[in-house]
Amino acid sequence: MHRPLVSPIFENRFDAGRQLAEKLSHYKDKSAIVLAIPNGGIPIATQVALALDADMDMIISRKLPIPLRPEGGFGAVADDGAVMLNHEVVNYLHMTEQQINYTVNKVRAEVQQRSLLYRGHRSLSILNGRIAIIIDDGLASGYTMLAAIESVRRKKPARIVAAVPAASATARKLVEKVADEVITVADGFMPKFYVSDYYRYWNVLDDEQSLKVFKDWQMRRQNLNLRPENLPPPSMTMRRKPLI
Repeated sequence: MHRPLVSPIFENRFDAGRQLAEKLSHYKDKSAIVLAIPNGGIPIATQVALALDADMDMIISRKLPIPLRPEGGFGAVADDGAVMLNHEVVNYLHMTEQQINYTVNKVRAEVQQRSLLYRGHRSLSILNGRIAIIIDDGLASGYTMLAAIESVRRKKPARIVAAVPAASATARKLVEKVADEVITVADGFMPKFYVSDYYRYWNVLDDEQSLKVFKDWQMRRQNLNLRPENLPPPSMTMRRKPLI
């Protein structure tokens, strides 16, 4: 049985998002776009996007599960097919090229299905020249984030920021090599790192729950944009309709 080595500092993912948003406040009004990694990254990303008044989209990135040990991973695949392998794990497990390709193709198909589920046939938002803030609920190995960064980098953003509430020190160092900036609320230096330890209430989100959170954010963002102070001034050329 796992015994947490740290005390929770986040009530849930929404609270983690609000705390993370404070660390990202300098990106408000900076042409930033928040990219959530489903599923756990979506509740966090909604809070950041609201705080920064930023656009939000999703970048699908999934772990490559170790055969017979699916809780572990040996890399990740992003929604444009980008693959990041943890060669240290691959070598340690003596995985064959056939095993790797089988798992990569299986996960790649799952990623494509989930991309259709979350985005339909709409392509990823334009990232060229923008600040892309990629968000997940934590970094354990870091490879899911690495695959997402590789995919986003191809869209030519001005800057890539990897932002998570909690990260292992090892994963943070790994991600720092490819991201322009890594922002966390807490870093863990224990031998075995568990993202869930940092949350008082932790649950595994399914696609239905994640989509509901995203749609709730869309409605809230729309309502904010419809406030009187955010509406454009009436045109000076408008005339009253003549009375008949």
